[in-house]
Amino acid sequence: MSRLLYENSVSYKGYLIIPFVFGIADGQNIYSYSLLSELGHKGKFHKLENPAGIYSSCIDTIIEAAKEHLDENSDVVNQNDYFKNRYIYQDNLIIVYQLASKYFYDHYKSDNLNNVAAPKIFGTEQECITWIKEGLDKSQINQQV
Repeated sequence: MSRLLYENSVSYKGYLIIPFVFGIADGQNIYSYSLLSELGHKGKFHKLENPAGIYSSCIDTIIEAAKEHLDENSDVVNQNDYFKNRYIYQDNLIIVYQLASKYFYDHYKSDNLNNVAAPKIFGTEQECITWIKEGLDKSQINQQV
């Protein structure tokens, strides 16, 4: 799988639709998508790649195909948008969420959907984001050395 295009991701019916370049044909990108479920591993399509089996040369078309598939098959009855507080930093996807008065996060690197978040609790959303950015910046510096 090539780099996940988190900057083009769309939250829909309890899932995050994440497009990526599946391949190239005649010099054009062919897009596919993967899904993250707000239910995590309990979600029917969590971390699945293209359950609709449709590909497109247009990101908007692949997003619409994923939405249609979820309209017909989603197992999530969502009340809140779990993915609304998502950020992209250095091609990483960061999802910050609140439980009671505590903040947690999920962290996905650019090339796979394995959550690499540290088990840490924060008092504010900004504290969480700052801590993550500092860690990613430090990691980037260490890789350059």
